[in-house]
Amino acid sequence: QVQLVESGGGLVQAGGSLRLSCAASGRTSSPNGVGWFRQAPGKEREFVAALTWNRGRTYYADSVKGRFTISRDDVKNTVYLQMNSLKPEDAAVYYCAARFRPLAFASSQQADYDAWGQGTQVTVSS
Repeated sequence: QVQLVESGGGLVQAGGSLRLSCAASGRTSSPNGVGWFRQAPGKEREFVAALTWNRGRTYYADSVKGRFTISRDDVKNTVYLQMNSLKPEDAAVYYCAARFRPLAFASSQQADYDAWGQGTQVTVSS
C-alpha cells in the first residue's frame, strides 16, 4: 500500500515562496497522476494543481495559475509544489494525492485519486 508524506509547509509572509514536497513509498510503480489539493478552515477541500506522471501534463486552478508550479522527480518518486507570490488566501492545509489507475489527463476531481497524504499546513501572514 502506498504512503504519501507531505513536507515543506510553514509560515511565510505574503509575497513569499514555499516549496512543498510529497514523497511516495510502499509501492514500486509510479502513479499515473498526482495532484495537490488544499483545505482552509471552514471550507471544503479544493483542487490546486495536477500532473500526469508520464507525459508531465499539468493543470492548475485559476486561483494559482502563474504562481504555483507542480513538478515531479522520477528517481525520488516525489512531487513538488512550488508556490510563489503567496497570498493570505493561499493559507490552508495542503494535501497531495496519487492515482494509480489509468488516466490520460491531469484530474481536478478528488474521486479520481487513490491515495492521499496527511497534509501540511501553510500559513501566510499579511
